[in-house]
Amino acid sequence: MKRRLMACTAGVALGAAFGLNAAAAADLMYQPGEDSRFNWDSYQAYADSHDLGGEQVTILGPWLGPDQEAFDSVLAYFGEAANVDVRYTGSDSMEQQIVVDAEAGSAPNVAVFPQPGLAADLAKRGFLTPLGADAESWMKENYAAGQSWVDLGSYAGKDGSKAFYAFPYKADVKSLVWYVPENFEDAGYEVPTTMEELKALTEQIVADGGTPWCIGLGSGAATGWPATDWVEDMMLRTQPPEVYDQWVTNELPFNDPKVVGAIEEFGWFARNDDFVAGGADAVASTDFRDSPKGLFSTPPQCYMHRQASFIPAFFPEGTEIGLDADFFYFPAYAEKDLGSPVLGAGTLFAITKDSPAAHAFIEFLETPIAHELWMSLEGGGFLTPLKEVNKDVYVTETRKALGDILLNATTFRFDGSDLMPGGVGAGSFWTGMVDYTGGKPAQEVADGIQASWDALK
Repeated sequence: MKRRLMACTAGVALGAAFGLNAAAAADLMYQPGEDSRFNWDSYQAYADSHDLGGEQVTILGPWLGPDQEAFDSVLAYFGEAANVDVRYTGSDSMEQQIVVDAEAGSAPNVAVFPQPGLAADLAKRGFLTPLGADAESWMKENYAAGQSWVDLGSYAGKDGSKAFYAFPYKADVKSLVWYVPENFEDAGYEVPTTMEELKALTEQIVADGGTPWCIGLGSGAATGWPATDWVEDMMLRTQPPEVYDQWVTNELPFNDPKVVGAIEEFGWFARNDDFVAGGADAVASTDFRDSPKGLFSTPPQCYMHRQASFIPAFFPEGTEIGLDADFFYFPAYAEKDLGSPVLGAGTLFAITKDSPAAHAFIEFLETPIAHELWMSLEGGGFLTPLKEVNKDVYVTETRKALGDILLNATTFRFDGSDLMPGGVGAGSFWTGMVDYTGGKPAQEVADGIQASWDALK
Protein backbone atom coordinates (compact mmCIF):
# COMPACT_ATOMS: atom_id res chain seq x y z
CA MET A 1 0.00 0.00 0.00
CA LYS A 2 2.76 2.42 0.90
CA ARG A 3 4.63 1.59 -2.30
CA ARG A 4 1.49 2.24 -4.33
CA LEU A 5 1.07 5.57 -2.55
CA MET A 6 4.65 6.54 -3.28
CA ALA A 7 4.30 5.60 -6.92
CA CYS A 8 1.35 7.96 -7.16
CA THR A 9 3.09 10.85 -5.42
CA ALA A 10 6.09 10.45 -7.69
CA GLY A 11 3.85 10.97 -10.67
CA VAL A 12 3.59 7.49 -12.14
CA ALA A 13 0.95 7.44 -14.87
CA LEU A 14 -2.12 5.31 -14.15
CA GLY A 15 -4.31 3.26 -16.47
CA ALA A 16 -3.89 0.02 -18.41
CA ALA A 17 -1.63 -0.46 -21.39
CA PHE A 18 -0.60 -3.37 -23.56
CA GLY A 19 2.93 -4.30 -24.57
CA LEU A 20 3.92 -5.30 -28.06
CA ASN A 21 5.78 -8.31 -29.35
CA ALA A 22 9.48 -8.43 -28.67
CA ALA A 23 11.32 -6.17 -31.04
CA ALA A 24 13.35 -7.49 -33.90
CA ALA A 25 17.13 -7.25 -33.65
CA ALA A 26 17.11 -4.06 -35.72
CA ASP A 27 14.93 -2.38 -33.05
CA LEU A 28 17.12 -3.23 -30.06
CA MET A 29 18.50 -0.27 -28.10
CA TYR A 30 22.07 -1.45 -28.50
CA GLN A 31 23.25 -4.00 -30.99
CA PRO A 32 24.76 -6.98 -29.13
CA GLY A 33 28.51 -6.63 -28.91
CA GLU A 34 28.66 -2.98 -30.00
CA ASP A 35 28.78 -1.23 -26.59
CA SER A 36 31.63 -2.55 -24.44
CA ARG A 37 29.97 -1.40 -21.20
CA PHE A 38 27.57 -4.33 -21.35
CA ASN A 39 28.17 -7.98 -20.56
CA TRP A 40 27.34 -9.27 -24.02
CA ASP A 41 28.99 -12.59 -23.24
CA SER A 42 26.11 -13.34 -20.87
CA TYR A 43 23.63 -12.45 -23.61
CA GLN A 44 25.36 -14.65 -26.19
CA ALA A 45 25.70 -17.59 -23.79
CA TYR A 46 22.01 -17.34 -23.01
CA ALA A 47 21.05 -17.11 -26.68
CA ASP A 48 23.21 -20.12 -27.53
CA SER A 49 21.42 -22.27 -24.95
CA HIS A 50 17.82 -21.14 -25.52
CA ASP A 51 15.54 -21.44 -28.55
CA LEU A 52 11.84 -21.65 -27.75
CA GLY A 53 10.76 -21.78 -31.40
CA GLY A 54 8.54 -18.70 -31.27
CA GLU A 55 6.59 -19.78 -28.19
CA GLN A 56 4.51 -16.98 -26.69
CA VAL A 57 4.97 -15.84 -23.08
CA THR A 58 2.58 -13.44 -21.37
CA ILE A 59 3.58 -11.15 -18.48
CA LEU A 60 1.36 -9.02 -16.23
CA GLY A 61 2.94 -6.24 -14.20
CA PRO A 62 2.39 -2.86 -12.55
CA TRP A 63 4.48 -0.72 -14.93
CA LEU A 64 2.93 1.84 -17.25
CA GLY A 65 4.20 4.85 -19.19
CA PRO A 66 8.00 5.36 -19.14
CA ASP A 67 8.44 2.41 -16.77
CA GLN A 68 6.69 0.10 -19.21
CA GLU A 69 8.78 1.45 -22.08
CA ALA A 70 11.94 0.63 -20.15
CA PHE A 71 10.75 -2.88 -19.33
CA ASP A 72 9.64 -3.48 -22.92
CA SER A 73 13.16 -2.51 -24.02
CA VAL A 74 14.60 -5.24 -21.81
CA LEU A 75 12.00 -7.77 -22.95
CA ALA A 76 13.03 -7.17 -26.55
CA TYR A 77 16.40 -8.76 -25.82
CA PHE A 78 14.80 -11.75 -24.14
CA GLY A 79 12.52 -12.26 -27.14
CA GLU A 80 15.42 -11.99 -29.56
CA ALA A 81 17.80 -14.23 -27.61
CA ALA A 82 15.31 -17.00 -26.81
CA ASN A 83 13.17 -16.77 -29.97
CA VAL A 84 10.08 -15.97 -27.91
CA ASP A 85 6.99 -13.87 -28.62
CA VAL A 86 6.75 -11.69 -25.49
CA ARG A 87 3.47 -10.00 -24.53
CA TYR A 88 3.53 -7.61 -21.57
CA THR A 89 0.40 -6.07 -20.04
CA GLY A 90 0.73 -3.22 -17.56
CA SER A 91 -2.07 -2.37 -15.14
CA ASP A 92 -2.56 -0.01 -12.22
CA SER A 93 -4.83 -2.66 -10.68
CA MET A 94 -2.39 -5.51 -11.19
CA GLU A 95 -2.82 -6.82 -7.63
CA GLN A 96 -6.56 -7.30 -8.12
CA GLN A 97 -6.29 -8.52 -11.72
CA ILE A 98 -3.86 -11.34 -11.01
CA VAL A 99 -6.13 -12.78 -8.34
CA VAL A 100 -9.13 -12.69 -10.68
CA ASP A 101 -7.13 -14.25 -13.52
CA ALA A 102 -5.63 -16.97 -11.33
CA GLU A 103 -9.00 -17.96 -9.92
CA ALA A 104 -10.48 -18.04 -13.42
CA GLY A 105 -7.67 -20.21 -14.76
CA SER A 106 -6.57 -17.50 -17.19
CA ALA A 107 -3.41 -16.23 -15.50
CA PRO A 108 -0.48 -14.95 -17.56
CA ASN A 109 2.68 -17.03 -17.66
CA VAL A 110 4.52 -14.60 -15.38
CA ALA A 111 3.25 -12.02 -12.89
CA VAL A 112 5.27 -9.13 -11.46
CA PHE A 113 4.38 -8.59 -7.79
CA PRO A 114 5.01 -5.26 -6.04
CA GLN A 115 3.88 -6.89 -2.78
CA PRO A 116 5.44 -10.14 -1.49
CA GLY A 117 2.38 -10.75 0.69
CA LEU A 118 0.18 -11.21 -2.37
CA ALA A 119 2.69 -13.59 -3.95
CA ALA A 120 2.81 -15.58 -0.71
CA ASP A 121 -0.99 -15.81 -0.63
CA LEU A 122 -1.17 -17.09 -4.22
CA ALA A 123 1.60 -19.61 -3.53
CA LYS A 124 -0.36 -20.92 -0.54
CA ARG A 125 -3.41 -21.33 -2.76
CA GLY A 126 -1.42 -23.31 -5.33
CA PHE A 127 -1.37 -20.64 -8.05
CA LEU A 128 2.44 -20.26 -8.31
CA THR A 129 5.06 -22.64 -9.71
CA PRO A 130 8.27 -23.16 -7.68
CA LEU A 131 11.34 -21.81 -9.46
CA GLY A 132 13.52 -24.70 -8.33
CA ALA A 133 16.65 -25.31 -6.28
CA ASP A 134 18.97 -24.05 -9.03
CA ALA A 135 17.32 -20.60 -9.06
CA GLU A 136 17.47 -20.45 -5.27
CA SER A 137 21.15 -21.39 -5.20
CA TRP A 138 21.93 -18.89 -7.95
CA MET A 139 20.38 -16.06 -5.97
CA LYS A 140 22.20 -16.96 -2.75
CA GLU A 141 25.51 -16.85 -4.58
CA ASN A 142 25.01 -13.94 -6.96
CA TYR A 143 22.96 -11.31 -5.11
CA ALA A 144 24.54 -9.26 -2.33
CA ALA A 145 22.87 -10.36 0.92
CA GLY A 146 21.65 -13.27 -1.19
CA GLN A 147 19.88 -15.17 1.58
CA SER A 148 17.75 -12.09 2.27
CA TRP A 149 16.48 -12.10 -1.31
CA VAL A 150 15.83 -15.83 -1.26
CA ASP A 151 13.84 -15.39 1.94
CA LEU A 152 11.83 -12.59 0.33
CA GLY A 153 10.72 -14.90 -2.49
CA SER A 154 10.19 -18.11 -0.46
CA TYR A 155 6.72 -19.09 0.72
CA ALA A 156 4.67 -22.06 1.90
CA GLY A 157 2.87 -23.83 -0.92
CA LYS A 158 -0.53 -25.47 -0.94
CA ASP A 159 0.91 -28.53 0.81
CA GLY A 160 2.54 -26.38 3.48
CA SER A 161 6.11 -26.98 2.35
CA LYS A 162 8.28 -23.94 1.70
CA ALA A 163 9.86 -23.27 -1.70
CA PHE A 164 11.42 -20.45 -3.71
CA TYR A 165 8.57 -19.02 -5.81
CA ALA A 166 9.36 -15.39 -6.61
CA PHE A 167 12.49 -13.92 -8.22
CA PRO A 168 13.34 -10.42 -6.93
CA TYR A 169 14.30 -8.11 -9.81
CA LYS A 170 14.38 -4.30 -9.58
CA ALA A 171 14.83 -2.99 -6.05
CA ASP A 172 14.20 0.26 -4.17
CA VAL A 173 16.22 1.72 -1.29
CA LYS A 174 14.71 3.50 1.73
CA SER A 175 17.59 3.65 4.24
CA LEU A 176 18.77 7.12 3.16
CA VAL A 177 19.55 10.47 4.77
CA TRP A 178 19.45 13.55 2.53
CA TYR A 179 21.56 16.63 3.10
CA VAL A 180 23.05 19.67 1.34
CA PRO A 181 26.82 19.18 0.92
CA GLU A 182 27.47 22.93 0.98
CA ASN A 183 25.76 23.22 4.37
CA PHE A 184 27.86 20.41 5.79
CA GLU A 185 31.02 21.93 4.34
CA ASP A 186 30.27 25.40 5.70
CA ALA A 187 29.65 24.01 9.17
CA GLY A 188 32.59 21.60 9.09
CA TYR A 189 30.43 18.47 9.43
CA GLU A 190 31.45 15.03 8.13
CA VAL A 191 29.05 12.40 6.81
CA PRO A 192 28.51 9.90 9.67
CA THR A 193 29.21 6.23 9.04
CA THR A 194 27.71 4.77 12.24
CA MET A 195 24.55 5.43 14.22
CA GLU A 196 26.72 6.57 17.10
CA GLU A 197 28.27 9.20 14.83
CA LEU A 198 24.85 10.23 13.48
CA LYS A 199 23.56 10.84 17.00
CA ALA A 200 26.71 12.72 17.93
CA LEU A 201 26.31 14.89 14.83
CA THR A 202 22.69 15.55 15.76
CA GLU A 203 23.79 16.82 19.18
CA GLN A 204 26.69 18.79 17.69
CA ILE A 205 24.41 20.67 15.32
CA VAL A 206 22.23 21.71 18.27
CA ALA A 207 25.30 22.77 20.23
CA ASP A 208 26.32 24.92 17.25
CA GLY A 209 22.94 26.65 17.28
CA GLY A 210 21.35 24.76 14.39
CA THR A 211 18.49 22.29 13.95
CA PRO A 212 19.57 18.84 12.76
CA TRP A 213 16.40 17.31 11.29
CA CYS A 214 13.37 18.05 9.16
CA ILE A 215 10.66 15.41 9.75
CA GLY A 216 7.10 15.47 8.41
CA LEU A 217 4.43 12.78 8.72
CA GLY A 218 1.57 14.56 6.97
CA SER A 219 0.05 12.77 3.99
CA GLY A 220 -3.70 13.36 4.01
CA ALA A 221 -5.54 10.17 4.89
CA ALA A 222 -2.18 8.36 4.99
CA THR A 223 -0.65 10.68 7.60
CA GLY A 224 1.87 8.83 9.73
CA TRP A 225 3.39 6.50 7.15
CA PRO A 226 6.86 8.18 7.04
CA ALA A 227 7.35 7.27 10.70
CA THR A 228 6.79 3.59 9.94
CA ASP A 229 9.90 3.63 7.74
CA TRP A 230 11.87 5.13 10.62
CA VAL A 231 10.69 2.41 13.00
CA GLU A 232 11.40 -0.34 10.46
CA ASP A 233 14.92 0.96 9.94
CA MET A 234 15.40 1.12 13.72
CA MET A 235 14.18 -2.46 14.12
CA LEU A 236 16.88 -3.56 11.67
CA ARG A 237 19.49 -1.55 13.59
CA THR A 238 18.59 -2.75 17.07
CA GLN A 239 17.52 -6.38 16.42
CA PRO A 240 18.67 -9.29 14.23
CA PRO A 241 16.76 -9.71 10.95
CA GLU A 242 15.01 -12.80 12.32
CA VAL A 243 13.32 -10.61 14.92
CA TYR A 244 12.20 -8.20 12.19
CA ASP A 245 10.65 -11.16 10.34
CA GLN A 246 8.82 -12.27 13.48
CA TRP A 247 7.55 -8.73 14.02
CA VAL A 248 6.00 -8.25 10.57
CA THR A 249 4.08 -11.54 10.91
CA ASN A 250 3.08 -10.80 14.55
CA GLU A 251 4.90 -13.87 15.80
CA LEU A 252 6.62 -11.20 17.88
CA PRO A 253 3.82 -9.04 19.33
CA PHE A 254 3.83 -5.39 18.35
CA ASN A 255 3.99 -4.42 22.00
CA ASP A 256 7.07 -6.51 22.72
CA PRO A 257 9.87 -4.51 24.41
CA LYS A 258 12.03 -4.97 21.30
CA VAL A 259 9.48 -3.14 19.16
CA VAL A 260 8.81 -0.52 21.81
CA GLY A 261 12.57 0.08 21.90
CA ALA A 262 12.66 0.69 18.13
CA ILE A 263 9.78 3.16 18.40
CA GLU A 264 11.68 5.00 21.13
CA GLU A 265 14.79 5.07 18.93
CA PHE A 266 12.70 7.01 16.41
CA GLY A 267 11.48 9.17 19.26
CA TRP A 268 15.07 10.07 20.19
CA PHE A 269 15.12 12.06 16.94
CA ALA A 270 11.48 13.09 16.48
CA ARG A 271 10.31 13.93 20.01
CA ASN A 272 13.10 16.35 20.91
CA ASP A 273 12.14 19.97 20.25
CA ASP A 274 15.76 20.91 19.69
CA PHE A 275 16.30 18.20 17.09
CA VAL A 276 13.40 18.92 14.72
CA ALA A 277 12.53 21.99 12.66
CA GLY A 278 9.42 23.55 14.20
CA GLY A 279 9.75 21.42 17.31
CA ALA A 280 8.30 17.98 18.04
CA ASP A 281 4.71 19.25 17.82
CA ALA A 282 5.23 20.12 14.15
CA VAL A 283 6.26 16.61 13.10
CA ALA A 284 2.78 15.16 12.62
CA SER A 285 1.31 18.29 11.03
CA THR A 286 4.11 18.92 8.51
CA ASP A 287 3.40 17.41 5.10
CA PHE A 288 6.09 14.91 4.12
CA ARG A 289 6.38 16.60 0.71
CA ASP A 290 7.17 19.94 2.33
CA SER A 291 9.41 18.66 5.10
CA PRO A 292 12.71 18.51 3.13
CA LYS A 293 12.42 22.14 2.00
CA GLY A 294 14.17 23.31 5.16
CA LEU A 295 17.39 21.81 3.81
CA PHE A 296 17.47 24.47 1.10
CA SER A 297 16.60 27.62 3.06
CA THR A 298 19.22 30.25 3.96
CA PRO A 299 20.27 29.78 6.66
CA PRO A 300 19.24 26.11 6.68
CA GLN A 301 16.22 25.28 8.83
CA CYS A 302 17.61 21.75 9.12
CA TYR A 303 20.65 19.75 8.00
CA MET A 304 19.26 16.24 7.45
CA HIS A 305 16.12 14.49 6.22
CA ARG A 306 15.56 10.73 6.28
CA GLN A 307 13.48 9.53 3.36
CA ALA A 308 13.49 7.05 0.47
CA SER A 309 14.97 7.62 -2.98
CA PHE A 310 11.81 9.24 -4.42
CA ILE A 311 12.00 12.40 -2.27
CA PRO A 312 14.02 14.57 -4.76
CA ALA A 313 10.74 14.89 -6.68
CA PHE A 314 9.80 17.39 -3.96
CA PHE A 315 13.09 19.29 -3.82
CA PRO A 316 13.20 22.81 -5.30
CA GLU A 317 13.06 22.83 -9.08
CA GLY A 318 16.50 22.55 -10.64
CA THR A 319 18.12 20.84 -7.65
CA GLU A 320 21.02 18.74 -8.90
CA ILE A 321 21.56 15.57 -6.91
CA GLY A 322 25.21 15.10 -6.08
CA LEU A 323 25.83 18.84 -6.11
CA ASP A 324 22.96 20.82 -4.58
CA ALA A 325 21.78 17.87 -2.51
CA ASP A 326 23.09 14.40 -1.79
CA PHE A 327 22.42 11.41 0.44
CA PHE A 328 24.20 8.90 2.64
CA TYR A 329 23.30 5.49 3.99
CA PHE A 330 21.25 5.63 7.19
CA PRO A 331 23.93 3.97 9.30
CA ALA A 332 23.86 1.04 11.70
CA TYR A 333 25.18 0.91 15.25
CA ALA A 334 28.82 -0.14 15.38
CA GLU A 335 28.40 -1.50 18.90
CA LYS A 336 25.50 -3.81 18.00
CA ASP A 337 27.39 -5.67 15.24
CA LEU A 338 24.31 -6.19 13.05
CA GLY A 339 26.11 -5.53 9.77
CA SER A 340 24.75 -3.07 7.22
CA PRO A 341 20.99 -3.65 6.94
CA VAL A 342 19.02 -1.98 4.18
CA LEU A 343 15.29 -1.30 4.21
CA GLY A 344 13.64 -1.18 0.83
CA ALA A 345 11.07 -2.57 -1.54
CA GLY A 346 10.97 -3.93 -5.06
CA THR A 347 9.23 -6.30 -7.43
CA LEU A 348 9.18 -10.09 -7.61
CA PHE A 349 8.61 -12.25 -10.69
CA ALA A 350 6.66 -15.48 -10.31
CA ILE A 351 5.37 -18.11 -12.72
CA THR A 352 1.57 -18.13 -12.62
CA LYS A 353 1.06 -20.34 -15.70
CA ASP A 354 3.81 -22.87 -16.19
CA SER A 355 5.54 -23.15 -19.56
CA PRO A 356 9.07 -23.64 -20.92
CA ALA A 357 9.18 -19.99 -22.00
CA ALA A 358 8.21 -18.83 -18.49
CA HIS A 359 11.16 -20.71 -17.00
CA ALA A 360 13.39 -19.42 -19.78
CA PHE A 361 12.40 -15.87 -18.81
CA ILE A 362 13.37 -16.43 -15.17
CA GLU A 363 16.71 -17.77 -16.42
CA PHE A 364 17.11 -14.60 -18.51
CA LEU A 365 16.73 -12.53 -15.32
CA GLU A 366 19.83 -14.33 -14.00
CA THR A 367 22.02 -12.82 -16.73
CA PRO A 368 23.95 -9.60 -16.08
CA ILE A 369 22.70 -8.19 -19.38
CA ALA A 370 19.08 -8.36 -18.17
CA HIS A 371 20.05 -6.00 -15.34
CA GLU A 372 22.53 -3.79 -17.20
CA LEU A 373 20.06 -2.94 -19.96
CA TRP A 374 17.57 -1.41 -17.53
CA MET A 375 20.38 0.16 -15.48
CA SER A 376 21.23 2.22 -18.57
CA LEU A 377 17.71 3.68 -18.88
CA GLU A 378 16.03 6.63 -17.17
CA GLY A 379 12.63 4.98 -16.79
CA GLY A 380 11.78 2.94 -13.72
CA GLY A 381 14.63 3.89 -11.41
CA PHE A 382 16.18 0.43 -11.75
CA LEU A 383 18.53 -0.79 -9.00
CA THR A 384 19.98 -4.27 -8.59
CA PRO A 385 21.86 -6.27 -5.95
CA LEU A 386 23.45 -8.48 -8.64
CA LYS A 387 27.17 -8.49 -7.86
CA GLU A 388 28.34 -9.25 -11.41
CA VAL A 389 26.95 -6.18 -13.17
CA ASN A 390 29.10 -3.33 -14.45
CA LYS A 391 28.12 -0.45 -12.14
CA ASP A 392 29.33 2.09 -14.70
CA VAL A 393 26.28 1.26 -16.81
CA TYR A 394 23.99 3.06 -14.36
CA VAL A 395 22.45 6.05 -16.10
CA THR A 396 23.45 8.50 -13.33
CA GLU A 397 25.99 8.68 -10.54
CA THR A 398 23.07 8.92 -8.11
CA ARG A 399 21.68 5.62 -9.31
CA LYS A 400 25.15 4.12 -9.07
CA ALA A 401 25.51 5.29 -5.45
CA LEU A 402 22.12 3.79 -4.58
CA GLY A 403 23.21 0.55 -6.23
CA ASP A 404 26.35 0.56 -4.09
CA ILE A 405 24.19 0.69 -0.95
CA LEU A 406 22.46 -2.49 -2.11
CA LEU A 407 25.75 -4.17 -2.99
CA ASN A 408 27.20 -3.33 0.42
CA ALA A 409 24.17 -4.56 2.34
CA THR A 410 24.57 -7.56 4.61
CA THR A 411 20.80 -7.79 5.13
CA PHE A 412 17.89 -6.58 3.01
CA ARG A 413 14.36 -6.43 4.31
CA PHE A 414 11.16 -5.35 2.60
CA ASP A 415 9.13 -2.45 3.94
CA GLY A 416 7.56 -3.96 7.06
CA SER A 417 4.25 -2.10 7.06
CA ASP A 418 3.59 -3.38 3.54
CA LEU A 419 3.97 -6.94 4.85
CA MET A 420 1.45 -6.42 7.64
CA PRO A 421 -2.35 -6.65 7.29
CA GLY A 422 -3.75 -3.46 5.78
CA GLY A 423 -5.63 -2.57 8.96
CA VAL A 424 -2.29 -2.44 10.78
CA GLY A 425 0.39 -1.54 8.24
CA ALA A 426 -1.81 1.06 6.53
CA GLY A 427 -3.96 1.82 9.54
CA SER A 428 -3.18 1.58 13.22
CA PHE A 429 0.61 1.71 12.67
CA TRP A 430 0.19 5.04 10.86
CA THR A 431 -2.16 6.58 13.41
CA GLY A 432 -0.15 5.17 16.30
CA MET A 433 2.96 6.97 15.11
CA VAL A 434 1.03 10.23 14.96
CA ASP A 435 -0.09 9.67 18.54
CA TYR A 436 3.47 8.86 19.57
CA THR A 437 4.98 12.00 18.08
CA GLY A 438 2.19 13.89 19.85
CA GLY A 439 3.44 12.67 23.21
CA LYS A 440 1.68 9.35 23.85
CA PRO A 441 4.01 6.78 25.49
CA ALA A 442 5.55 4.21 23.13
CA GLN A 443 4.28 1.28 25.18
CA GLU A 444 0.72 2.60 25.10
CA VAL A 445 0.93 3.15 21.35
CA ALA A 446 2.32 -0.34 20.78
CA ASP A 447 -0.40 -1.87 22.98
CA GLY A 448 -3.04 -0.18 20.84
CA ILE A 449 -1.51 -1.37 17.58
CA GLN A 450 -1.31 -4.93 18.89
CA ALA A 451 -4.95 -4.76 19.96
CA SER A 452 -5.92 -3.72 16.43
CA TRP A 453 -3.95 -6.67 15.04
CA ASP A 454 -5.65 -9.07 17.46
CA ALA A 455 -9.02 -7.77 16.30
CA LEU A 456 -8.21 -8.83 12.74
CA LYS A 457 -7.44 -12.44 13.65
